[in-house]
Amino acid sequence: MPTFLVISRHSPEYCPEFNEKVRKAMLEAVGKMDGLLKKHGVKLVGAWFGSVPADHIYYMVYEAPSVEAFQKLSMEPESLAAAAHDTQEIKIVTSLEHWIEAWKKQ
Repeated sequence: MPTFLVISRHSPEYCPEFNEKVRKAMLEAVGKMDGLLKKHGVKLVGAWFGSVPADHIYYMVYEAPSVEAFQKLSMEPESLAAAAHDTQEIKIVTSLEHWIEAWKKQ
C-alpha cells in the first residue's frame, strides 16, 4: 500500500486564518473528508502544521491502495478547492522499518 507525504504551502494572503474564502473552502473539505477517504479507500495517517504558524506550511501523510486511488481523491472538487491556493509537493515514501527489514534479508 503506497504511503504519500503531502507538503502544502500557501502565502500569507491565502492563509485560512485570515482569508474567509479559503477558510470556507478548507472547512467544507474537512467536513466531507471522511466520506471522500472512505469512497477512495484512502487513510489519513496524520496531519501537522509547521512549528511556527507563520510558516504557512502543513504536512499530511496518507496510505492508499494505489496511486490511482490517491489521484482520484486529489481530484475531488472539495480537494481541489481546498488546495487551490497552495503549492504542493507529493512524495511516495517508504518507512524506515520497511527498509531495515529489506536490508536484513540481503
